Amino acid sequence: MPKRSLPPLTALRAFEAFARLGRMNLAADELCVTHGAISRQVRGLERHCGVRLTEGPRNGLRLTEAGRRFAEALGGAFDGIERSFLALRGASESELHLSCVGTLAMRWLIPRLPAFHARHPGLNIRVTEAYGPVDFGKDPFDAAIRLTEQAPGEGVEATPFLDNFHGPVMSPQVARQGLGAAPRLQTRPHRQAWREWSLHAGVEPPDSGLHREYEHLFYMLEAAAAGLGAGVSPWIYVAGDIASGRLVAPYGFVRTPARFVFVTPTGKATPVAEAFRAWLLEEAAIAPPPPLAAVAA
Repeated sequence: MPKRSLPPLTALRAFEAFARLGRMNLAADELCVTHGAISRQVRGLERHCGVRLTEGPRNGLRLTEAGRRFAEALGGAFDGIERSFLALRGASESELHLSCVGTLAMRWLIPRLPAFHARHPGLNIRVTEAYGPVDFGKDPFDAAIRLTEQAPGEGVEATPFLDNFHGPVMSPQVARQGLGAAPRLQTRPHRQAWREWSLHAGVEPPDSGLHREYEHLFYMLEAAAAGLGAGVSPWIYVAGDIASGRLVAPYGFVRTPARFVFVTPTGKATPVAEAFRAWLLEEAAIAPPPPLAAVAA
């Protein structure tokens, strides 16, 4: 694309304000600069254009014909920019761009979002899958949800809202064969899941020696439901599948040190983020815990 041939934007703002308000001191007040600064910007714009835009004495400057035509064009351009800006700001005040771990978004958050929208019909939640460290200075997110054992870092406020329990899950058919005969399912990003569960549960289940690996946890859970083996999953991801009988958890679930946290920039949470945080805490408070009979000792 060709390079734009534009005069300095500061000078354009100064000239547009003077042309619209009719006086240098009024333009200076609007832009929070001095009378002299406005005058210098207008003179510099004239030199840049090679055309006189104003005429008359210093205390009674008025627009030339060229200045009037240029002011009309600038006024229309700035009006369009202002309308676009107000529309963007209005959208930002009614939308939350949320960075969220994918499986939680798919299996817990999104199925519950209709309740949020019913309470706040004018607000919108835009969910983007993400797993890495939260950096609001670089990433275009208003808030994030992470599963973590530690504080997410400086410059952020983290609100824990959901405890994490995990345990082996499998289809009823695999459960009848016994864990010792089942392939162990795992995910590439979290190959240590079986070892962590064994440590937290204080048990060492039999290992068939056959392992199958998947790129994402939700792939692994579908493989478990299809009878391809047994995999370790957070309880909250499989609560619905266990309630329906699609998956079973014969070893139960144990608490992990990690918790799900809602993260916002310190002191900069938007009203939408505050409303979403309050709703999130309410939903987490009524989320089903692992059945007492299924929790491993």
